[in-house]
Amino acid sequence: MLLDPFNAVREDLKDTGIIPDVIPVDPPFHPKALLVVTFPTSQEALLGNTLTKTDTADEPTVLFTPVLDVTDEPTYTLVMTDPDAPSRENPKFRQWRHWMVTGVKTPPTSAVETDNLAAQLTKPAVTSYYPPAPPPGTGKHRYVILLYQEPNADFSIPADAPERKNEPANRKNWNAAGFADKYGLKLVGVNYFVVVGE
Repeated sequence: MLLDPFNAVREDLKDTGIIPDVIPVDPPFHPKALLVVTFPTSQEALLGNTLTKTDTADEPTVLFTPVLDVTDEPTYTLVMTDPDAPSRENPKFRQWRHWMVTGVKTPPTSAVETDNLAAQLTKPAVTSYYPPAPPPGTGKHRYVILLYQEPNADFSIPADAPERKNEPANRKNWNAAGFADKYGLKLVGVNYFVVVGE
């Protein structure tokens, strides 16, 4: 039986342990969007391909194809997290929050004509982009990019929320699923890549 692209994503996430390390088993995750993540170096996240620290040093652009009613024009929150901090064998800092942006929108219809299909980041980052920097000798780290549909167009993270604290010490031991539950966010798309701590 052939898997459709969404089922293929879900099966890959199970095979690599992202379900349940980042995404809970219950309720079952059913992707609603295909997420394309491209770094300025032209390297892409391709469901677990290995990239380098150099490849991923700068904030990526994101494209996604939502399978949603386009008349409601939802907004999204984008997150990047590392469940393998400081290593997959000893993930005592799981998860390490690398990036968070709210108010993400699909490009306007006119963008199709200009070939600029990147998602629009309409607000400053809640958590500024911190590039992958796995410690030497810690092996493969999975960097998981999560796309959540926001509950309404006025959604924002409070000024005193932990996600607004950007120092390295404030980024560890975070929980994406708990964060989503707290704010009524619905996971719709996932992608990830690997960087090796050498």
